[in-house]
Amino acid sequence: MVCAVAESRGISPTVGLAFVNLDTAEAVLCQICDSQTYVRTVHKLKVYGPSEILIVSTAASPKSKLFSIIEENLEDIGSKLTLLDRRYWAESTGYEYIHSLAFKEDVEAIKISVTGNYYAVCCVAAALKYIDLGLGMVFSYHSLRMRYEPSEGSMMIDVSTIYSLELIQNLQNAKSRDCLFGLLNETSTPMGARLLRNNILQPLTDADVLRTRYAAVDDLTKKEEMFFATRAALRNFLDADRILTALIVTPTRPTLHTTEQAINHVIMLKQFVGTVNPVYEALTGTASTMLNNIRELCAPENIAPIHELIDRVINTDTTYATQPLEMRNQRVYAVRSGVNGLLDVARTTYKEATEDAYQHSNELSAEYNIQLDLKYETARRFYMRISFSELDGKALPHIFTNVIRRKKYIECQTLELMKRNQKINVSHQEVILMSDQAVEDLIEEVRSHMSVMFKICEAVSMLDMIAAFAHLVTVNNYTQPQLTDTLGIEAGRHPIKEKTMQTKYVPNDVYATQQTRFQIITGCNMSGKSTYIRSVALMAIMAQIGSYVPATYASFPILHQLFARLGMDDNIETNVSTFAAEMREIAFILRNVDKRSLVIIDELGRGTSTRDGLAIALAIAEALVSSRALVWFATHFKDLATIMSERTGVLNLHLAVEIENGHSMTMLYRATQGVVNEAHYGLTLARIVPLPPGVVEHATRVAQQLERHMLRKKKASATVLREKRRKLILNLREHLVQAHNGVLEGEVLTAWLKELQKEFVNRMTFLEMEAARADQESEDDEDEATRDVSAHDDDEQRSTAPRARQQSVMTISSHMTSTESESTPRAMTASTVRAVSENER
Repeated sequence: MVCAVAESRGISPTVGLAFVNLDTAEAVLCQICDSQTYVRTVHKLKVYGPSEILIVSTAASPKSKLFSIIEENLEDIGSKLTLLDRRYWAESTGYEYIHSLAFKEDVEAIKISVTGNYYAVCCVAAALKYIDLGLGMVFSYHSLRMRYEPSEGSMMIDVSTIYSLELIQNLQNAKSRDCLFGLLNETSTPMGARLLRNNILQPLTDADVLRTRYAAVDDLTKKEEMFFATRAALRNFLDADRILTALIVTPTRPTLHTTEQAINHVIMLKQFVGTVNPVYEALTGTASTMLNNIRELCAPENIAPIHELIDRVINTDTTYATQPLEMRNQRVYAVRSGVNGLLDVARTTYKEATEDAYQHSNELSAEYNIQLDLKYETARRFYMRISFSELDGKALPHIFTNVIRRKKYIECQTLELMKRNQKINVSHQEVILMSDQAVEDLIEEVRSHMSVMFKICEAVSMLDMIAAFAHLVTVNNYTQPQLTDTLGIEAGRHPIKEKTMQTKYVPNDVYATQQTRFQIITGCNMSGKSTYIRSVALMAIMAQIGSYVPATYASFPILHQLFARLGMDDNIETNVSTFAAEMREIAFILRNVDKRSLVIIDELGRGTSTRDGLAIALAIAEALVSSRALVWFATHFKDLATIMSERTGVLNLHLAVEIENGHSMTMLYRATQGVVNEAHYGLTLARIVPLPPGVVEHATRVAQQLERHMLRKKKASATVLREKRRKLILNLREHLVQAHNGVLEGEVLTAWLKELQKEFVNRMTFLEMEAARADQESEDDEDEATRDVSAHDDDEQRSTAPRARQQSVMTISSHMTSTESESTPRAMTASTVRAVSENER
């Protein structure tokens, strides 16, 4: 894949990109209004992963900001950077390419969609010019799939999140299927697998399209006969994307090899065309709009003209083969007899030469009384295989040469066989060269129908992905998600863990609105915090690609960004770099997060000291609450949960655990409201491991001393009480809005409102009492401080008079400053809160 990148000049950078996939003959144009850090541009490059990135040569001297950022990320993208002269980046050339290479029926639509997108058009000009001049490849007229991809329309998932959530690849074993792509990839065709991968990396944000996909999955799951017929029809498809691409790319220097490949591709095209009609038949009776559209594209009248063209030139019984000898024979006899008289003569010569090779093998077998098997491979052509048991310890006759000894047999040739191989090869080349003109004429005629075939290919890809989703529903008990403004999941399960666990997975409920948008998850080690928050992110992705999700009920808002900061390694040797990487990822999240984002964070701040980690976690938590994004924040910092608990929009949850006698722990893996209750659960776990008893007991004493010290320092804060009141009032408002929009009426509604009123009054009264108690504690603290000062003065008066007076004044001043700095603001805050409360009521 080749990508061209160009940027505007100005404070707010606009970046144009054009991706040209040489394997699938597809060009994607896009133009992005990016930030100064070019985060969306880099994300796009990482998702598509081009093998080569083209950039205008003037951007390298001096280096532009975009050039430097792309250069820094080249290793992550897996690409190389190539400079291209400015004269190849012409808008007019780009429009010429669109006019000449795009499908005829798409030209006007593409021109309209790229109008005003100057940089995207310049990029497609540069990319196609480079493919022509640099790679020596050209596309046939009106044969390239072109589309404009808006910058909006898909969820942005950065590469770090893709990696840490194991969306495409398992972190422990790259070959394992224990990742989201591996789980969902029940596709039957290479095209369907590619489409699924692209969807996972760029989930949709169009609710109408997603609902159409849900309806298609639902239709397939409910109609068993149609489902199995569809899956059976899809299994016969070859990689149509690659076949069609190969047919439209014209080599600038034709060779015997390219001619052979052209015949192979025509044979593969014949098989592709023959497998379309079963799809049409399989989808008979569908009620889904999407499946109906796919069926119409696969209708016989669309494919019949191509059938006729192929049948006129290619033998009816020609089929695609994978074995080298069979493939060669299919190439030789692909073109119908009578098309070229000399071709028929050359085929006769080929047939006779091949029969000579078999005859030579039979003669040797009879002469030496050895069972010889004549085999074929592309490099050696024909060779003979002899089992060791046939020789029975005797030496191999000297007539055999090029001997290769395997474990159970010997592979060899003779000089005569090598001569006959040469004769076969020459006759084969003659057949191929004589078939060339007929095949090229056929390909030229087929190219006029390329638009229809590519659309059929895309339809089959979509059907394959939808059928894979339907398969998952039938075997995994998934449910159709609803698209609403609320994230609500009943009995949700982690899709990957559910498959890999040996024991039964414990499902959990999830609920998040703007009043509970920031959820802090506490709990013991190994209680399931990470699994819980990851499951939310994975289910959100599944919902936005059109898949059902592992739950009994699920509703999701449309999310436009997904961020994950997950602790992956605890290697002490890389602790510093881990913390630095953690801070870089968090900085990226804070720069880009908004109210349409979902963020999951696991164990933030553990790479530094406890005090610094808590301070950083608190500051980041405050910023994320203010962003109004949906956030799941797993942490061991209980103080973080306590401090943040009264902030509006914050909800505390913990993963329940049972501890018996301090010597056994049972993980319940159940999310429960509130901060984790278990104290010193780390010590309990250490005792179970077990650490030496003396070490654990000493650690317990130290922990208790530290806890007593912290409790003495804790006092009720008027600011916290004010936040409690505000949160209580906002919760009341949310309940009243729900009642207004709900289905309750009459006496049932009246009774519910009275109960709601009673609960509100009781909780508000409790808060008033707590505020009064805080005021009293503040006054008691001030009296105690005054008594301490007086006692200190009495002691000081027993010293010498001048020094006593000076020291006494200094001490009183110090204590008064301390008292004022603590009590006065608290008193003022308490009165302010009461005033606010009166006003709110």
